[in-house]
Amino acid sequence: MGASPGRVLAFDSGIGGLGVVQALRDHLPPGTRIDYLADNALFPYGEQPDAQLIGRLDDLIGAQIAERQPDVVVIACNTASTLALTPLRERFRTPFVGCVPPVRWAARVSQSRVIGILATKATVSRPYLKMLHDDYAADCKLIAHGARGLADLAERAFLDESITDAQIMTELDCLFGQPQGDRIDAVGLGCTHYTFLKDAFVRLSPPGVAWLDPASAVARQAALILSRQNPLGDDLGEEMRLTAPPPHADALQRAIRRIGYDRMHVLDNARAQCTRLTV
Repeated sequence: MGASPGRVLAFDSGIGGLGVVQALRDHLPPGTRIDYLADNALFPYGEQPDAQLIGRLDDLIGAQIAERQPDVVVIACNTASTLALTPLRERFRTPFVGCVPPVRWAARVSQSRVIGILATKATVSRPYLKMLHDDYAADCKLIAHGARGLADLAERAFLDESITDAQIMTELDCLFGQPQGDRIDAVGLGCTHYTFLKDAFVRLSPPGVAWLDPASAVARQAALILSRQNPLGDDLGEEMRLTAPPPHADALQRAIRRIGYDRMHVLDNARAQCTRLTV
């Protein structure tokens, strides 16, 4: 009898991490339980104080680890990863896989030696991005843009709401319009939400630009960790959980079925329990 396919907990501040879940389903064995937690009550994380986020991540993820007992936790959020991945690994024995801006990947594929990072304002402003640049792409000019509006547009795109090319171009112009921006030939996605806009980025950006989405690399790392374990398995059904009722529950319920979820719950923080969301 083969080993159980295992249990994964994926986390993001919103629904952007569902792009990583799509990649996990492509790379993990059939039957792998992938629970998803969205801290949508504090979305977007880039607008929150660092200390508050670290404490909240510790509480939220710790509670889910205790209840769902995942074999690996995927932090499908660049802000959370750059801020709290180290303290989370120090506290919990469960393996963690994080998402960070793919600066090293961009440097590997760039011919012009001018690379771009499209991320949230918080990710762009944190020292972690400079560290990645210094460590892995010191011979490249890094041009970054912290785009506050794109995460919202990505969530709308995931829900099949209408967005215009002009809204996306406003943010792309802020990247390619910077000094030497016309030389950018590789752009790394520094926010998991942007997966849902990647096709538009490719279509609207200058020709020859490589758009790098780290979702598949994150999924492969999670698969490698699971392959080295002997998961016990369980009979719990996988769930998508949120920390607040979503504003468009009906649309979200339809959208998550595309990712393989048929159950959506909202955490009741007051009772530290989970109550079913009627949709």
